[in-house]
Amino acid sequence: MGQRLAAELIRRGHAVAGLVRAGSERKFPAGCTAVNGNALDATTFRDKVGAADTFVQLVGVAHPSPAKAKQFREIDLVSCEQSVAAAVANHARHFVYVSVAHPAPVMRAYAEVRSRCEEMIRSSGLNATILRPWYVLGPGHYWPYLLIPGYWLARRIPSTRESATRLGLATLNQMLAALVQSVESPATGIRIVEVPEIVKARF
Repeated sequence: MGQRLAAELIRRGHAVAGLVRAGSERKFPAGCTAVNGNALDATTFRDKVGAADTFVQLVGVAHPSPAKAKQFREIDLVSCEQSVAAAVANHARHFVYVSVAHPAPVMRAYAEVRSRCEEMIRSSGLNATILRPWYVLGPGHYWPYLLIPGYWLARRIPSTRESATRLGLATLNQMLAALVQSVESPATGIRIVEVPEIVKARF
């Protein structure tokens, strides 16, 4: 998602820099400035960030599952903590964070860590946009399309309508469009973007 977001922002005329491990610079789209560092240690990149208009935090465990609770605490939580610290130190005007829709009946450890990150952002004093997708459909993530008929039915039953809407599916393009909108329309204070808003996002 980070590579696609960077490419779209560059296409739209934004100056984009991205945090990267040494040796992985070639993965960035043309026009993206590489910032070498460790996402789990702000001291390795804090002084290279500069006064960015918007700091986007996308670091997290790939393919989240209930079996990865320890990784959520060691990677998702720590990387958010370090990103917030770097953003505060550089007086970033706006912070964008991809959280997760909650409460939810599954993935409780993941939602707990993401909720703690949200509280961390609130406590930092940063202006921030927090996006709360549930499941993003895209390359390698097509099996949830099988759930679409169930979602359709659940949204028509009063007792399940709210959960089916709040925990709905979003496409990768919708998620990217919501992120671009978040960057181009910075929040004052804390703005929460839930699934119904994400699925309406367009480039």
